[in-house]
Amino acid sequence: MHESKHNNTGFTILELMITLTVAAILLSLAAPSFRDIIKDNRLITEINRLSASLNLGRSESIKRSLTVTVCKSDDAASCGGDWHNGWIVFVDVDGDGSVDSGDGDELIKVSPALTSGTTLIFPNKNRVTYNADGFSVGFNSTFKLCDDRGASNAKGLVVSPTGRVRTATSSDLASCS
Repeated sequence: MHESKHNNTGFTILELMITLTVAAILLSLAAPSFRDIIKDNRLITEINRLSASLNLGRSESIKRSLTVTVCKSDDAASCGGDWHNGWIVFVDVDGDGSVDSGDGDELIKVSPALTSGTTLIFPNKNRVTYNADGFSVGFNSTFKLCDDRGASNAKGLVVSPTGRVRTATSSDLASCS
């Protein structure tokens, strides 16, 4: 039999250094766009969570034939504070927009604070109250969810007087204030 010699071929240190340099350059180019993808996904998740709460409030008002309120809440038990610190959904028997244990108000859902670095604005509104028919007359406006990238990447929800919630368009989100 004839034995053949196999030369061990591997990477030289120079080839390895060039490969690692090219990989580092490619990663540095991809990292900023990957960061934006993560931020976009966070905003989408948060706006979907808010949409689910608003739709829950509307459907519960119709189902129970009672007034239901969605309001900003810092303490997960009463209305007040800032929207980005969380919100609650509750049966609001007297429709006054505050949780009153004595008149039969019942907490339906508590939503925790948004992820750090995001703000939720609902201009001039502390709450959305749905009447027994699911209408939110007087509470129509646009929720604006922003992060450090500003209005160009903002997400939003428009609440109509009929109580329906739709995704905001870019013209609805001219600013983050």
